[in-house]
Amino acid sequence: MHHPGPPRFATVGESVELAPRRPDPDMAAEWRVVERPAASTATLGDGSVCHLEPDAPGVYRAELTVPDGTYEQIIRAFPGVTETAQFSVTADDFDDNDGALTVADRAIVIGKFNDFTMGTHWAERDGDEWVIETELPPGTHHASFSFDGSFESTATDEVTVEGPGRPRVELASETVDGDLVVSADACAAPSGGKPEVEFYLDGRDTLEESAVTVDGDELRVPQEGLPETARVHAVAVAERHSVADTLVVERDGGTGGGETATGETLSVSRPADPPAWASDATIYEIFVRSFAGETVDTSFEAIERRVRYIESLGVDVVWLTPVQASPTRHGYHITDFFDTAADLGTREEFESLVDRLHDAGIRVVFDLVINHSSRDHPAFQLHRAGVPEYADYYERVPAERDVSDVDWAGEDAPGHYFNWTRIPNLNYDSLAVRRWMLDVVDEWRDVVDGFRCDVAWGVPHGFWKEVRERVKADDTEFLLLDETVPRDAAFAENEFDVHYDTDLFDTLRDIGTGEEPASALFEALDATAEHGYPDHAGHMRYVDNHDEDRYIDDCGGASLRAAVGATFTLPGTPMIYAGQERGVEQQRGTMRWHDGDNALTDFHRRLVALRADHASLRAPGVHPVPHTVETGDSDGVVAYERTDGDERLVVVLHFGDGTANVSLDTPVGDTDLLGGAPVGSDGTVAVGDIVVVPAASGR
Repeated sequence: MHHPGPPRFATVGESVELAPRRPDPDMAAEWRVVERPAASTATLGDGSVCHLEPDAPGVYRAELTVPDGTYEQIIRAFPGVTETAQFSVTADDFDDNDGALTVADRAIVIGKFNDFTMGTHWAERDGDEWVIETELPPGTHHASFSFDGSFESTATDEVTVEGPGRPRVELASETVDGDLVVSADACAAPSGGKPEVEFYLDGRDTLEESAVTVDGDELRVPQEGLPETARVHAVAVAERHSVADTLVVERDGGTGGGETATGETLSVSRPADPPAWASDATIYEIFVRSFAGETVDTSFEAIERRVRYIESLGVDVVWLTPVQASPTRHGYHITDFFDTAADLGTREEFESLVDRLHDAGIRVVFDLVINHSSRDHPAFQLHRAGVPEYADYYERVPAERDVSDVDWAGEDAPGHYFNWTRIPNLNYDSLAVRRWMLDVVDEWRDVVDGFRCDVAWGVPHGFWKEVRERVKADDTEFLLLDETVPRDAAFAENEFDVHYDTDLFDTLRDIGTGEEPASALFEALDATAEHGYPDHAGHMRYVDNHDEDRYIDDCGGASLRAAVGATFTLPGTPMIYAGQERGVEQQRGTMRWHDGDNALTDFHRRLVALRADHASLRAPGVHPVPHTVETGDSDGVVAYERTDGDERLVVVLHFGDGTANVSLDTPVGDTDLLGGAPVGSDGTVAVGDIVVVPAASGR
């Protein structure tokens, strides 16, 4: 059916996109607001896809009429928590300043607050500064300034808005006296007040509000009143609202939820949970066209011939950068979403590579690029050439917002992020585009084991929710990994399993360059709760990827080993970017096969094996260990304990040259589990980069 999906949660002023699911491009669809708060004047415009911008807190009900019926969509809007903040830079802050900057009256500004879209926000000159004010929620925010659309010369500023983080909520269920009882465990944000809980039912089910009883953080419904499927959603509310959690209750769906009075079984599942295997896995990212070496063209066959190497690393997952048709080396400018790139090989050869990796016990994650296409894609060419059927396939922005140097030959220009003029944004207000991209998802989901979703933050939340239900319907083990930079907990709400941890990435860089002490990694971990990520959410921990300068180039080899050690000994899913383990210094440089750093490669192998062998390193929770640095830079050393309840390990990291001698307050063994060598005596541990030792019994 075309029902638009689960209840949506937003803040006042935040636009919520509403769309029918399973769209037919030719279907008729009409939206209208049937209920809104008394103080609201919000409306919905014409179109099959609409955007509601709540202007007052409360519950909104929108009605969608489509050929197969009329459906209701609930939108709960909460008060926004924002503060006016100011970004400012001077001419001296710009890189490559040639003196011409002093004549500019205003500058282009982009950041997360405007989805990195140029032409919407401008900083005005005020004396020697360029200044802009905007409303921002609590947290640390960054802005980039430029004087032209190329962004070749930039300056950045950072501001921190004080205020509470987001609370969290987790649902559980049990059967009591013939009733299904759903309880919500609401957890306050680290700097927030005690939250209350709100429950919401799902319009796709026949469970009526009159059939349930809510008492505080508990919802109760008689089992005989349960329909075949019932979805229960809850959100925690304090100064801000949480990411919603969901339980799905199904009759005769299996075991685990108890039995009804008639003997039917109830199955209760948590659709937002990531696959269990994800928290135990190690990901290996391959930048496809640089993998085979200096003189060999990379192809699927060439990668397949090197699977034995990938297997030797002990990794569980390979993420391949895009393999679809593209005119670029990196592959993110897609010209055919349904076929592989000719230089890499045929579809059959790609599937042979996948099969070979599967034979080695390695899952394959496909780089799903559906925010944009190449401007060389036929659809974009037809769109720009005025072919009516393609008129709504791409975003359009007013000509006055276009700051590129491209002559678009029209009164409007394509929407795009940053200065990415060669990859125009698809228009998700088009049913045809939504159908097209769902077909792309269907094309590849049965071939691979997961999607890494490029520019996930650019695609509407409602669409990702539909994608999740679509790919998980037949395969709950399928992985969804988001590229959301900077990270955003909203994408954990029934959308993605594992998320880029940009906080730890940035902090490890700052530690490696000496801008932050090693202990700052605890603050990066604490940020996960501050953002409001649910406890069950997965996080990808990494030091390198294809979009960033190499850590070894920025911070050096000594710090690299400690940083990689952190990603493998902290909770989360570690990722190795191919070449990281061979000493490649270029961001997308050729794999160093004949002259790579074998000692560094072995270091990575040992870390992968250590994490696989010790469940305590894969468990949640990190406990700082008090210590004294006897010799070495104290700011470059950090120690913490990891435990799964049965085993306790102490990890000591040293970001610096040479060896640090560290006295630990916790008694530990004298042999490093990673290297097998003795590490010291009398409670003092000698640490070159990383030491992992068993803790003595007791605490």
